[in-house]
Amino acid sequence: MDAADVPAHRYTAALADRIETGWQRRWLDEGTFDAPNPIGPMSEGFDRVAIGRHTYIMDMFPYPSGAGLHVGHPLGYIGTDVFARYRRMRGDNVLHTMGFDAFGLPAEQYAVETGQHPRVTTYGNIDVFLAQLRRLGLGHDERRRFATTDPEYYRWTQWIFLQIFNSWYDTDLDRARPIDELIAELDAGVRRPAPGTNDTDRPWEELSDVERRQVIDSHRLVYRSDSTVNWAPGLGTVLSNEEVTADGRSERGNFPVFRKPLPQWNMRITAYADRLVRDLDQIDWPEKVRTMQRNWIGRSTGAHVAFASSAGDIEVFTTRPDTLFGVTYLVLAPEHPLVDALTPAGWPADTPVVWTGDALTPKVAVDEYRLAASRRSELDRQAGDREKTGVFTGSYATNAVTGAPIPIFVADYVLMGYGTGAIMAVPAEDERDWDFATVYGLPIVRTVAPPEGWDTGAYTGEGARINSSNDALSLDGLTIDEAKTAVITWLEAEGRGRGATTYRLRDWLFSRQRYWGEPFPIVYDETGLPVALPESMLPVELPETDDFSPKSFPPDDADSTPEPPLGRLTDWVDVELDLGDGPKRYRRETNTMPNWAGSCWYELRYLDPHNAERLVDPDVERYWLGPNADRPLGGVELYVGGVEHAVLHLLYARFWHKVLFDLGHLSSSEPFHKLINQGYVQAHYFEDARGVRIPAAEVEETPDGYVWNGEPVRREYGKMGKSLKNVTTPEDMYAAYGADTLRLFEMSAGPLEQDRPWDTKAVVGPYRLLQRIWRVVVDEQTGESHVADAGVPDELNRLLHRTIHAVTESYDSLRFNTAVARITELNNAVVAGFPKGGAPREVAEAIVLLLAPLAPHISEELWSRLGHASSLAWEPLPQADPDLLVEDTVDLPVQVNGKVRVVLRVPADSDAAVIEAVARADEKVAAALAGREVRRVVAVPGRLVNFVV
Repeated sequence: MDAADVPAHRYTAALADRIETGWQRRWLDEGTFDAPNPIGPMSEGFDRVAIGRHTYIMDMFPYPSGAGLHVGHPLGYIGTDVFARYRRMRGDNVLHTMGFDAFGLPAEQYAVETGQHPRVTTYGNIDVFLAQLRRLGLGHDERRRFATTDPEYYRWTQWIFLQIFNSWYDTDLDRARPIDELIAELDAGVRRPAPGTNDTDRPWEELSDVERRQVIDSHRLVYRSDSTVNWAPGLGTVLSNEEVTADGRSERGNFPVFRKPLPQWNMRITAYADRLVRDLDQIDWPEKVRTMQRNWIGRSTGAHVAFASSAGDIEVFTTRPDTLFGVTYLVLAPEHPLVDALTPAGWPADTPVVWTGDALTPKVAVDEYRLAASRRSELDRQAGDREKTGVFTGSYATNAVTGAPIPIFVADYVLMGYGTGAIMAVPAEDERDWDFATVYGLPIVRTVAPPEGWDTGAYTGEGARINSSNDALSLDGLTIDEAKTAVITWLEAEGRGRGATTYRLRDWLFSRQRYWGEPFPIVYDETGLPVALPESMLPVELPETDDFSPKSFPPDDADSTPEPPLGRLTDWVDVELDLGDGPKRYRRETNTMPNWAGSCWYELRYLDPHNAERLVDPDVERYWLGPNADRPLGGVELYVGGVEHAVLHLLYARFWHKVLFDLGHLSSSEPFHKLINQGYVQAHYFEDARGVRIPAAEVEETPDGYVWNGEPVRREYGKMGKSLKNVTTPEDMYAAYGADTLRLFEMSAGPLEQDRPWDTKAVVGPYRLLQRIWRVVVDEQTGESHVADAGVPDELNRLLHRTIHAVTESYDSLRFNTAVARITELNNAVVAGFPKGGAPREVAEAIVLLLAPLAPHISEELWSRLGHASSLAWEPLPQADPDLLVEDTVDLPVQVNGKVRVVLRVPADSDAAVIEAVARADEKVAAALAGREVRRVVAVPGRLVNFVV
């Protein structure tokens, strides 16, 4: 159709643009989506919603990258907006907003490359993201928006850090308590320092002030220690495990990465391990995510066993103490602190050559092996299919139950960050140990009887204990549980071990050698010990600089140590402060917090974003997050985000929330009650003969396949993204169809959790649906409403109320695709019944209201053209009449020998005799039965009739 032939008031992309931008301005001007708090400066309008429900809906907030959004990014954002709009129309007070997780490495890297301050880059990117999000028509409370890089926000991130720093975990009460209470109990003599916190072994009252501070620091939920980290000299920074490739190089720059101990801040998340596992059963999360968290925490029960050696006891944790009689060697991580002490000057007599790594001395062998191990990532070291390597330390330990000497090896498949950094090897019952023992010619002793016929390889199944006795202990013939109990009892009696529970979870490494992050509210005094700044000195703002890069070193300089960018700002680092005992010189902490910090608590700040006196007002927190019958631990009612955050972000956020709950700052003990992981938008991408990806937009389809610049290319399928060069931007869709069409397309493609294909050609379907709905209300020639104030025909009325019921259920269950299908079905019936306009107002208004959460702009416009002056954002959804949901008639398939001959409509309450009679009276059925013996009749009311002939 030529442009001149298009009716003046047809719903087109150009009209959609005017409608959408107009309503977005009005929503913003009128504060349509502002959610009132029960008290405080944001409480205006609360009287209107006080007696209703309140609903808090959140998205995992985005990092504002310079590339902006593609159409795959907003899938979850649209889903939460649809649900929020539905709940608002249901009468709820709905809090829905979005901020930005804006600290992080990308902006800092860009600053290093360009010299542009990360703040400029970050806030410029935020402006781009905001424009894109607003253009989608997301109903956010704009008053609550912030970025984690705002000093008034990270002031409270620093405040939370201080709360955790100034706390300790009381295992007797199973909760965190203020550190001052610990000091008071130690001073009063009612408590002793916890094991491992007092290196002097002298009583508390005999300790010096510095020694007491060291004991207290060892109890804190935030502490400094030498932690084994991924050090990349060529980048000058420590990397997370996720930033290291399998072959031990940096993902960025491909530099060598070395594992080495460095002083770092750590958070004692392990103190909460049991609670983090236990409370998973009381929150509504996908089972996959709960399983991932349980596995990450990795709770194990077993025993700590002490193996005597020349360097002292080597402690090992094992879940199978019943196999101790089968231990034939020990393996230490290369980073284990006893390795040096266990490495003598020369090899013991008769040391097998294969144990030595062809080195002249144990020290040479161990040093060379350590260096090689430091270049491997943790992921690579733990790979099950990698060949097991190691070297003999030159020393032996004593098996705790047999008294036999067993060699001590160093091997990189043992990690210092897990367990004790040492394992006891039972090759007969462990495949990994079997492989290692086979390579190095080590003894293999079976302690579990394998099934008959088992003649080789480790046996990891169940069986009776064998070869497991000494003069004082016999496990032979016992079951696994009986043997575990017996050996733990013996170990404890002999002082060689104890029963224990351990976790795979490690304390959270909380230091980064970067500029663009939250500064620590910590200084160091003349003793070198940390001192917390008072709250009155917060925020500790990032100092200005134009030198953002950490000092880099030659890539292979494994002995180098980090020099963070803040360390060069001596005027900021070396400072005189009065912290209560007069002006003194201090040195600031020069590391910054990881980017996880700001996203650990943002659900709290959304509630009370302008409160300068408190993290959040208690009454406001209790209103939005407090526990109730539906949410026993409290938390956000709906949280939507990618499954890639299943462990780290969600685990860290739960940890911080529980600490704040323990300290009395919160009424809720979980941050997020219901979690949904949205699917991915997938799209075709293209590769040439070299395997190089080609911009999808430049590929042409021909009868013979796909070509680019005249050359054939191969089409593949994957997640939409820059790396696959298959991105479609929202702006492309706005220009071609409008934001409502994009929203409707993404929501109609399947359940929110499901991956969905992107097909630009398929977007025309939702676009045409909106055009048909538009024509039901608007005369395309005049632009006036042409609905009729007339009654609704019975059949259409029944369909209307069935649709209202079904769409409401679909919104409640977040099955937005089925809501689209039912709205389409109803609208098709209206178009068929009233092809030239004149649809009953009641039906037209119901369609507009049901559509509103999905396509809010066109719905607002149609609502306005139907004569309503106010926004429909708070308009009640239509209610289904229960009487009209009951079917008067049903469609009844009639079969002969299982084959359907006809479908008859009969009264819904017809019994078996009636439906058989109706079926026999039908001409087609009668013809099919003529001259044949009916052997049996199966008549199921409401279901079917089947004649067996």
